Amino acid sequence: MSMPQGNVDKGAKLFKTRCSQCHTYGAGEPHKQGPNLHGLLGRTAGTTEGFSYTAANKNSGIVWSEDELFKYLHNPKKYIKGTKMNFAGFKKPQDRADVIAFLKENTQ
Repeated sequence: MSMPQGNVDKGAKLFKTRCSQCHTYGAGEPHKQGPNLHGLLGRTAGTTEGFSYTAANKNSGIVWSEDELFKYLHNPKKYIKGTKMNFAGFKKPQDRADVIAFLKENTQ
């Protein structure tokens, strides 16, 4: 399945309600239960300095791209078996695309 066009504003609302409890995204913001997502695209999974990742994340070899995030955000625990990310995922492709559009615009 190809990724639909994302909407940044809808992604911001989804991030606020479904992601911000565990993640920050601004440069220099602290980690929460999950890592800060600033600089996410193009980064290798499990490498954010100062965050304690599982071996599953560190050893996944994933480099985060829009396509990788689209697959991962559908069901994180299935995509990286052993991750501690306690999130069931975004089942709707449009929701995933919207969150990715938001992250692309706000984490560079």
